[in-house]
Amino acid sequence: MTAKIHAEKRQAKGNEEMERILLEQAEKLLLSETGKITDTEEIPLWDAAGRVLSENISATLDQPPFPRSPLDGYAVRSGDIAGVSSENPAFLRVIDEVTAGHWCDKAVTPGTAVRIMTGAPIPDGADCVVMQEYTNYGEDVVEIYKPVQAWKNYCFQGEDYRAGDRILAEGTVLGAIETGILASLGRCSVPVYRIPTVLVITTGDEIVPPGSPLLPGKIYDSNLYAVVTRLRQWGMKVLFSGAQDDDAEQVAEKIRSMAGQADLIITTGGVSVGKKDILHDVLKILGCKRLFWGVEVKPGMPTIGALYQDKVMICLSGNPYGAAVNLELMTRPVLAKMSGRYDLQITRLNAVIDHDCFKKCPVVRYVRAFYRDRHVCAANGSNASGIISNLSGCNCLIEIPAGTSEVRRGDQVSVVLFA
Repeated sequence: MTAKIHAEKRQAKGNEEMERILLEQAEKLLLSETGKITDTEEIPLWDAAGRVLSENISATLDQPPFPRSPLDGYAVRSGDIAGVSSENPAFLRVIDEVTAGHWCDKAVTPGTAVRIMTGAPIPDGADCVVMQEYTNYGEDVVEIYKPVQAWKNYCFQGEDYRAGDRILAEGTVLGAIETGILASLGRCSVPVYRIPTVLVITTGDEIVPPGSPLLPGKIYDSNLYAVVTRLRQWGMKVLFSGAQDDDAEQVAEKIRSMAGQADLIITTGGVSVGKKDILHDVLKILGCKRLFWGVEVKPGMPTIGALYQDKVMICLSGNPYGAAVNLELMTRPVLAKMSGRYDLQITRLNAVIDHDCFKKCPVVRYVRAFYRDRHVCAANGSNASGIISNLSGCNCLIEIPAGTSEVRRGDQVSVVLFA
């Protein structure tokens, strides 16, 4: 390439060269400009999955709210059945029967018993429950064949928690168990932090929406669907419009008109050094502060980080795999901090690779792969940035350190999980 062409490219990008930084540095810069959303709302308990609790939750009642039986049997006084056996049973008069959801207002006195079912309140006077298998199932008089110590087979009032106990802490990510706990408190709604809203814009003269005629030179917009779907998998709200042509003024106006509704802005395409890489001009038109341009990583090296009106803006590669990788590596940590979703933090672990890998790369490289039981293998086919078909089913990325000349079968490698 001639010096004149180099000069023209530099002039087109504002007399600047791409100055690549490490992935860790890029993440640190993005996170330093990311604040946690503090807006809150009260939502129905049915809608709480994946939401983040915005205040501490304390119990307003004991759980269980009364002593209850953990099994089917007879509520008795332990002293009445001390030393009994199948040859020398105790004979107790059955004075009542109580099932779950009902109440026995009769007290167990010496020589008496109450037939009781699992979950039913244990009546006053009883200090244990005998399993029905150790009785003759008597209706009027029951024979007890096995002794039970006091307070055995006996669930105390408040055994799970007491009124006033803190049950769930602010910042808890709500799942099925937490929702069940809240329901056990009698709550039908819960206070949570607002979900981040992400504006997604894809760019490129060549892309058209699925369902449109595919004219010569055009491709379908896979990035929009892949990025939006991934964000929704993470529980985010998403704003998006149709793909934008490679027109800096048009893209800038689209961002300007929609950014007020968003907490984070993501674009794909237009970030490298070509004639149609317009995001550099878009940032200037919008008056953005650029945090970085270029990351020491493959794929997605020309990724841009910026600020627009104090909102983080991440401009991803237009190559589908490059966009997908850096959505995971750079956007995910930002959303984890913004939303308080600690479960969105990147998970790295070591695994044994099940094949040789010889391609050398001067920067850290991420390879699409399948992980299971501490073993990992790369997907068949190309790892090129424009290839997405063999990404289907992959659940991780293999991280190959910069400058690694080869990885042998049986070596330990670092893996980034998608889940």
